[in-house]
Amino acid sequence: MSENSILMNIIMILEMAASAGDRTAVTADGRSLTAARLLRLARAAAHRFRRHPAVLYLAANHLAYPVALFGAAVAGVPFVPLNYRLGEQQLDELRARHPGALVLRPGDLDSFLEETEAAASQDEPGLEAVPDNDRDAVAVLLYTSGTTAAPKSAVLRHRHLLAYVLNTLEFGSAGEEDAALVAVPPYHVAGLANLLSNLYTGRRLVYMSAFDAREWLETVRRERITHALVVPTMLARIVAEVPGDDAGTPTLRNLAYGGARTPLPVLERALQVFPETGFVNAYGLTETASSIAVLEPDDHRAALTSDDPDARARLGSVGRALPGVEFQIRSDEGEPLEPGRTGLVFVRGEQISGEYGGRSALDPEGWFPTRDRGRLDAGGYLFIEGRADDTIIRGGENIAPAEIEDVLVAHPGIEEAAVLGVPDPEWGQRLVAVVVGRGDPEEIRRWVRERLRSSKTPDDIVFRTELPKTDTGKLLRRVLLSEMDTTLENTSA
Repeated sequence: MSENSILMNIIMILEMAASAGDRTAVTADGRSLTAARLLRLARAAAHRFRRHPAVLYLAANHLAYPVALFGAAVAGVPFVPLNYRLGEQQLDELRARHPGALVLRPGDLDSFLEETEAAASQDEPGLEAVPDNDRDAVAVLLYTSGTTAAPKSAVLRHRHLLAYVLNTLEFGSAGEEDAALVAVPPYHVAGLANLLSNLYTGRRLVYMSAFDAREWLETVRRERITHALVVPTMLARIVAEVPGDDAGTPTLRNLAYGGARTPLPVLERALQVFPETGFVNAYGLTETASSIAVLEPDDHRAALTSDDPDARARLGSVGRALPGVEFQIRSDEGEPLEPGRTGLVFVRGEQISGEYGGRSALDPEGWFPTRDRGRLDAGGYLFIEGRADDTIIRGGENIAPAEIEDVLVAHPGIEEAAVLGVPDPEWGQRLVAVVVGRGDPEEIRRWVRERLRSSKTPDDIVFRTELPKTDTGKLLRRVLLSEMDTTLENTSA
């Protein structure tokens, strides 16, 4: 990417889209906006926003979302989408971090749009984007999901978001028939990235305000959706909604999934019911301004048809680095590791923020610690083996829960599984498998023991009707751990 391009604001993406024609850019709840109209509304909204230090968005997907995002960009103030499903106390705590901010709640959105439409219908406001030399201005603050600790605000500056879009996509590359369905919530980095990337490529964006598997399938058919993004819990519900071997979505050419680990049985079923669809596994973090690695459709096909064991194994990977992104695997002592060895995953590139408030997590060479454990194979494919914080130390051996969880969900009676380490006076930690499904505990342990060594066999099996997760499908291990004690009174062992 050239030096000139990184000096711009994300409003440039909308300006370019507006100049490319009068096609519909965004659709939600039966209403649509062209890019040109969205730009005019954003400029009108900016007059109101510039009187506040930030704009907080506490609502679901709505036409007001892109208007507010780009309005904040024009006004030069941070846009902060919050998880509207949080409890009132949690929301109060987050709002308190942004005194004086303008807050858009669900009940405000229609009136906000009406007022902005009225302002935009008058003379052109004329407020331009923030100055080019303010390339480091904060564009968006996204709160991390807080699966292991309290949420932190990840800072995404305009240059990070532009680097992701400009390094990985071709402007105006979409066909006139292309349409993307977005059901992920606006407080997730994927929601932000989908808006920017689809505007840039010229693909019509169709929003769902709330996810429902049946409605998702009906929307794909009705809107002739060509591209979509889902998280694993959504994908599992979608494939469960399909009674036979074909979902009946002939226009769907590309289905991206990511945000958390996808159980292999769910993925294999999805590949079966969407036979003509190209699948993309996208791996990224809030702090990396969206995806940093993808497993392409050709990789999925090769994994299913190739006799090469390496190619088949790559269905369990998250793919290879996107342009402008580098990966490095390090030992616990910080030494780079060769391909095939598991360690801590570090990433570097223009789109990587790695910033929380005024604190940067980047090392002196610009590497960001993802806190994931993983390995690279000889072809550069990245395999994520779980969070470093989730590592269980049993009798001095480091054990990755993900490896055991993969074996458990392959059991015919188990739908989901989470493996935890709980205190044990003899081994330091003992393995507890919390599973959704049915079966005999001893038979389940034997299933694992036959596929992994005995030290990785769960000591206890606990059955539950569901596992606690975030709205985007990430397992909340800290919630499970808080419910466990050393007596495990409800264990079936």
